[in-house]
Amino acid sequence: MKRILAPLILITVLLGGWEIACRVLAVPAYLLPTPSGIWTAFLGNWPLLLGSAWATLSTALLALVISSLVACALALAVSLNGLLEDAVRPIAVTLQVTPLVAIAPLVTIWAGIDHPERAVIGLAAVVAFFPIFSGALTGLKSVDPDLARLFDLYGASPWQRLIRLRLPSAVPALLEGHKVAAGLAVIGAVVAEFVAGSGGAQGLAWRILEAYNRLQTAKVFAALVTLAILGVVLHALMERLESRLLAVWRGR
Repeated sequence: MKRILAPLILITVLLGGWEIACRVLAVPAYLLPTPSGIWTAFLGNWPLLLGSAWATLSTALLALVISSLVACALALAVSLNGLLEDAVRPIAVTLQVTPLVAIAPLVTIWAGIDHPERAVIGLAAVVAFFPIFSGALTGLKSVDPDLARLFDLYGASPWQRLIRLRLPSAVPALLEGHKVAAGLAVIGAVVAEFVAGSGGAQGLAWRILEAYNRLQTAKVFAALVTLAILGVVLHALMERLESRLLAVWRGR
C-alpha cells in the first residue's frame, strides 16, 4: 500500500499546487492550463487521442519487431566471428549516437514523401536497434567459464555450444535489451512523427503539433498525458513479461 499511496499523494499535492497557482496568478490558459482544464480537454478528445495512441503504439511495436529480428540475427553472426564484431560494432555505436532528427530527412526521402508511416517505422526501428543488439551480443559472450570448459571436455560441437550454452546464457541480457528498446521505440516513433510525419501519420505527435499550431495548450498536455500513460503501461507489460520469462528460464 505504501508503494501505491506514496506516489499518489505526491501527484495529488503537485496537481493541487499547480491548480491553485494557475488560478491565483491568473495564468492564461494558452500559456499554462490548469490540471482541471487538461482533464476537460482529455475527456473531450479521448476517442481521437485513443486512436492516435494506437497509431503510435502499433508503429512502435512494428519497429520493435523489425529491430529485434535484425539486431538478434546480426548479434548472432557477430558473436561467431571476432573480426566481424570489430567491423560492425563501431557502425552500430555510430548509428546509436547519431541524432534521430539528423537522419530523419534522408529516411523520409528514401521511404517516399507520400508514405510517411514507412519513415516513422524505419526511424523508430533505428532507435530500438542498439539496445537489443548490445544486449544480445553481451549475453552471447557472457558464458560461464566453468560450463564452457565442461563443453570442451565433452567435445561439444560449435552448434551444440550455441544452442545449449550460449543462447540460454544470453536470455537475461536479451530480455533486458528488449525492455529498454520497447520504451525507446515509442520515443523514436514520436520523434519521427514530429520530424517525418504528416497528416498521413496521425500519431500522438501529430495531435500535439495540431494543438500547438492552434495554441490549444490544454490539448497538448492531454496528448502528453496520453503518451505518458502509454509509456508507463508498455513498460509495466514488458517488465511483467520479462519476469515471467526469467522465471521459466531459471526453472529450466
